[in-house]
Amino acid sequence: MTGKCGNSGEGLNKENVCISLPSKPEYVSVARMTSSVIANKIGFNIEDIEDIKVAVGEACNNAVLHGCGCNSNFNVEFTISGDSVIIEVKDEGRGFEVEKCPVPDMCNPKEGGLGIFIIKSLMDKVEVESSPEKGTIIRMIKYLNEEDEAYN
Repeated sequence: MTGKCGNSGEGLNKENVCISLPSKPEYVSVARMTSSVIANKIGFNIEDIEDIKVAVGEACNNAVLHGCGCNSNFNVEFTISGDSVIIEVKDEGRGFEVEKCPVPDMCNPKEGGLGIFIIKSLMDKVEVESSPEKGTIIRMIKYLNEEDEAYN
């Protein structure tokens, strides 16, 4: 994994916004606010914008907590299409085995382990790619719905 954002936004009618942020908690809000501005530009309603902000915040928190530490950066890439936004949060941390990630027990919640669960509950599609010592990519997609289009 490189320290730079890729070119996944290449193609017709797509825009790509990429930010690289220090792996420090105080920079998570920059990614959240950026996601809010982009989601508003696309035309998402306020509830969806808030969901996107929370999901991005959770993904960025994971990158800060499990990434390479304070001397590195994590990347957030937004691919804007006419009817959706794809958000990728990438770190160069120690990674983990995705298939071994436990499903949280909501009857006995514990601190930690809820981030991916929260992201999946808020976004339309979520993919997690990770491998030990190669980092993690959390890819989230949110689609505009008819309600959002009426909002425009």
